Amino acid sequence: MKIGIDILGGDFAPEANIKGALLALSELSTDVRLVLIGDEENIKNQLTAHNADLNSFDIIHAPDVITMHDHPTRAIPQKPNSSIAVGFDLLAKKDIQAFASTGNTGAMLVGSIYKINTIPGIIRPCITSAIPAIDGSTSILLDVGSNADCKADVLYQFAVLGSLYVKTVFGKDNPRVALLNIGEEESKGNLLTVAAHKLMAESDEINFIGNIEGRDIFFAKADVIVCDGFTGNVVLKEAEGIYTLMKMRGIKDAYFDRFNYENYGGTPVLGVKGNVIIGHGISNEIAVKNMILHAHEVARSGLAVKINEAFS
Repeated sequence: MKIGIDILGGDFAPEANIKGALLALSELSTDVRLVLIGDEENIKNQLTAHNADLNSFDIIHAPDVITMHDHPTRAIPQKPNSSIAVGFDLLAKKDIQAFASTGNTGAMLVGSIYKINTIPGIIRPCITSAIPAIDGSTSILLDVGSNADCKADVLYQFAVLGSLYVKTVFGKDNPRVALLNIGEEESKGNLLTVAAHKLMAESDEINFIGNIEGRDIFFAKADVIVCDGFTGNVVLKEAEGIYTLMKMRGIKDAYFDRFNYENYGGTPVLGVKGNVIIGHGISNEIAVKNMILHAHEVARSGLAVKINEAFS
């Protein structure tokens, strides 16, 4: 298996990505090959500076960078030699089995849809976030930003995608699926959540347990929590803010330490034909390492193939 890594993406590139790749290499089995995509000379210099064996990696030259300020839709065609564009080309040709980046999220989503293509039947691909629960388990929240405006059938598909993700990658049988709402009653909420609740309640594809409220998110009441991307992003950023505030005030707590993004590394784009993993733009080497390890888990599990089978 080959996993491609965008060495030029993220706020701390290329050093954090090189260090993260070295850390991941030490934990991966020998049948996994890491493909470093970026400026070839710089990558070799970085590896040499860390006393790494250059033969331990494949290096693909891609000197251009898609920055956080580049327009997501125009960036890939305008910068065909960028690390993100080249990474998607390799994934499309199946020269790599997964592609991971901490770079421009919008460009990664655009590349996923137009370079790799959406699985037939999927209305909109989405991204997730891991939410730590107080009992030590982890829930999945989706969508968390790629689809700010949604219709009921899109939320229903998020429920199916999230359920497949939790089953396939995390090994949970019959995961509990809940809809994030302002009340537990099925009549509560806006037009979107009322309609989505009806679709989910009538489905035999998912184990739908009903609505949950914002105060229930961290109490392990569901394995998959569904919402539109606007709401999910607010929840995610609020959780990140609480963790940052606790660090600033010197508060050490084992549970809240699990809110650290470094622990999770990245999230797959659900609903596209390949294995694409998006990491946080401020990822350090620990986060990059965990992003690569999760990319390996996702690719090994055959998640994209199983989603394709489910929707065909």
